[in-house]
Amino acid sequence: MSATLHIPEATTPNAQLHEDFGPRLNTPLPGPNAAAIIARDEALMSPSYTRDYPLVVQSGRGCRLTDVDTNEFLDFTAGIAVNSTGHCHPEVVAAIQAQAAKFLHMSGTDFYYDLMPRVAERLSALAPMAGPHKFYYGNSGAEAVECALKLARYHTGRQHIISFLGSFHGRTMGALSLTASKPQQKRRFGPFVPGVTHVRYPYVYRGCSGGPQAAEAFGLGCARYIEDKLFKTHLPPEEVAAIIVEPIQGEGGYVVPPNIFLEEIRRICDRHGILMIADEVQSGAGRTGKWTAIEHTGVQPDIVTMAKGIASGMPLSVCMAKAHIMDWVPGSHASTFGGNPVALAACLATIDIIEREAMANAAAVGTAAIERLQTWVSEKGIGKHPIVGDVRGRGLMIGVEIVKDTITRTPAPDLRNRIVDLAFERGLLLLGCGETSIRLCPPLVVTPEEMEVALDILEECVIIAAHN
Repeated sequence: MSATLHIPEATTPNAQLHEDFGPRLNTPLPGPNAAAIIARDEALMSPSYTRDYPLVVQSGRGCRLTDVDTNEFLDFTAGIAVNSTGHCHPEVVAAIQAQAAKFLHMSGTDFYYDLMPRVAERLSALAPMAGPHKFYYGNSGAEAVECALKLARYHTGRQHIISFLGSFHGRTMGALSLTASKPQQKRRFGPFVPGVTHVRYPYVYRGCSGGPQAAEAFGLGCARYIEDKLFKTHLPPEEVAAIIVEPIQGEGGYVVPPNIFLEEIRRICDRHGILMIADEVQSGAGRTGKWTAIEHTGVQPDIVTMAKGIASGMPLSVCMAKAHIMDWVPGSHASTFGGNPVALAACLATIDIIEREAMANAAAVGTAAIERLQTWVSEKGIGKHPIVGDVRGRGLMIGVEIVKDTITRTPAPDLRNRIVDLAFERGLLLLGCGETSIRLCPPLVVTPEEMEVALDILEECVIIAAHN
């Protein structure tokens, strides 16, 4: 911890806890080995990649990463919410090794193997909507979204799709057409897939003031805009195939909408024969303390997309639909590598770990973390940390919104980025999301002690950023 920074007594960290569970930094960052690799990378790799800080990974175990200079970090990114069971969980590694010794690939597009229905059976039992279900396997979240987009059009015979401002659904052309997160993601790539309309998502902190009743009214209004405005002006409801929605927006800022928003979207879909697609790519696989984030609302979608944490780092995505909806015929859609047997083996082990312990741990550790973080929030310029405007989340999908001041709620992306950099310098890996928020998405196996250390470091970084 900084020797020159005054930390309030209530937040003074437990030195022994940090010694036992904290990062261990042995060199300046980046170290010499990391710097050499970064130079080679910059000469050869696409400049489209976004690297927030100079981390060069050597190995990982659980919530800890070691870089090529032997520096050890606490990883609260989980590879962007991918390493759900932590880095190199022994059960996942064993499953991968066992399957790799049998066969690596046989393309489920053209042939059969037992892992495909086995994984589908497990996922069907966890589905947020009543069965029976049908499944399609891809390699990435964007591929799952592409599948959902094509399936919705195929099943309904309609063309139009409604998506939301702030949404992120991927970077392939169909998924990108649904995305409305950052201008750079779409700049110079148009024209996009036609028939997509974006409407407002109920970002409560940015859209209304007041208590829970005001938030509910705001959420309901965002949903009803579709029926009250779009359908009455320029978008015939009978030509809309689907509404695709993130139950919690990920890249948009870890934004949790009021439950009534998703409930009303469901009612609108039912009234007009529109499919409801829940994009659970970042919020699924137990991250929120339930298998899917939409379960917190009781709303049942028609189609669900999942990826990221579903296979603990192996490339796998799933598009799951009510069986009668996945009614397309052979050749309509396929993927050579989707449902790769090694990835499916990793998925089965991941499901075992999440169901047995990690999902409950996400709920418990996440709830405690949110309770502590919410004590940091300032209201109208008064509070513990004047640049922390909002804390929101479910389970281990937590967003901390950084502002210039809590009276105007002015976004402060530079302050947010400064906090992320300061955390890296202290051995804590974080990422931003949205315009001005920090996301906390550690592996679901993070311990209470690791969480406490991480929040101590984050709080120190918040204090430094606020006073410099």
